[in-house]
Amino acid sequence: MNEREDLSEIRRAVRALCEEFSGEYWRTKDRDRAYPAEFVDALTRAGFLAALIPEEFGGSGLKLDAAAVIMEEIQAAGCNGASAHAQMYIMNTLLKYGSADQKAAYLPGIASGELRLQAFGVSEPTSGTDTLSLKTRALRDGDDYVVNGQKIWTSRAEHSDLMLLLARTTPREDVAKRTEGLSIFLVDMRAAVGKGLTIKPILTLMNHSTTEVFFDDLRIPASALIGEEGQGFRYILSGMNAERILIAAECVGDAKWFIEKATGYAKDRQVFGRPIGQNQGVQFPIARAYAQMRAAELMVHHAAQAYDAGGNPGAEANMAKLLASEASWAAADMCVQTFGGFGFAEEYDVERKFREARLYTVAPISTNLILSYLAEHVLGLPRSY
Repeated sequence: MNEREDLSEIRRAVRALCEEFSGEYWRTKDRDRAYPAEFVDALTRAGFLAALIPEEFGGSGLKLDAAAVIMEEIQAAGCNGASAHAQMYIMNTLLKYGSADQKAAYLPGIASGELRLQAFGVSEPTSGTDTLSLKTRALRDGDDYVVNGQKIWTSRAEHSDLMLLLARTTPREDVAKRTEGLSIFLVDMRAAVGKGLTIKPILTLMNHSTTEVFFDDLRIPASALIGEEGQGFRYILSGMNAERILIAAECVGDAKWFIEKATGYAKDRQVFGRPIGQNQGVQFPIARAYAQMRAAELMVHHAAQAYDAGGNPGAEANMAKLLASEASWAAADMCVQTFGGFGFAEEYDVERKFREARLYTVAPISTNLILSYLAEHVLGLPRSY
C-alpha cells in the first residue's frame, strides 16, 4: 500500500523518537508502576501530541489520519501510547465546541506542554458504558457549578492538569430526550485536588495509570462549561469516534510489533537442527496474524479518511476498533506461542505487550457493544438494550 509522503515522514520521525526509549525503559516503568513522563515529554517537545491543534494555537493543524499514524507507529516501535493518547481524542471536543476564550486560554499551553489534557471523566461504577445513566451531578450555583459524584477508569488523572468531565446538569426525568441533560466541563484539576476532588489509583493487569475520581461539593467556575448546557452527550459522540479510530491504529501498531517479533524469533530459533520458522505449524499462525492485521489496517485508514471528510463515521470507527483490537490480540497470542517459554520472560517484552494488548477488546468500548451498534444502526435489527 503506497502512503502519502507526509505520513511516511511522520512515521520516520516517530520511530526515531521511540528508538530513544528502549525495552528496558518500558520494563522499568512497568515493574515500578510508574508513569512514563519522559516519553510523554519527548512526544510533546516533538509536537506529536499537538498534531490536531490548529497552527494559530501552536499546534500542527493535522487531520486524524496523521494522528492515527503517530499512535500506530508508537505501538509498532514497542512503546506504549496509552500514556498519552487521550490528549489526541479529548482535543476534539474542545476544538469543535469550545468557545474562543477557552481555546485561547488552554490550547497554546497544551500545545507547548505547559498543560496536560489527559483525563476523561465519563465512566462510573454503576453505569459503565451506559453513559446516559451516569449519576455525577453538576448544579448551577451563581457563577459556579457544584459537582458531586464518582468516576472510574479515569486514566492519567494523577498526571494531567485538565480533565474533560461529563456530568448531569438536568435530572433524567426532566429532559425531553434521553440524550439531553448531560454537560461537558473542562476542569482545572490543579485547583481542584484537595478542594472537593480526590484521586485514588487502581492497580490493573497492565501499567495503565488508571484511577477512581471522587467529587464532593467541588466548585468549578461556570466558564468551565463547554458549549451549551445539556448537550454534552452529543458533543462527546464525535470524540468517541476519534477515540475508537486512534485506539484501532494503536492496535494495528501492536499487531505489527508482535508479527515482527515472532517472525524474527522464528527465523533464529533452532530446534531439532532447524529454524522453527521452517515448520508450517509455526509459519501459518504468523501468516494468518499478518493477514488479519492488514485487513484491520485498511479499515482503520478508511475510518480515518471518513472522519476527516466530515459527517458521522460511527460504523467505520466501530468496525475499525473491532477488527484492529481482535487482530492485535490474535497477534499477541500467536507471538507468545511462537516464543514458547521465552514469551513469558520479561526481557523479551512479549509478556508486557501481551498484557497491554488484552485491554482493547474490552475498552474503551467492548466488542459486544460494537456488535450491537452494527446490528442496530447498520443492519437495521431491533435494539437489544
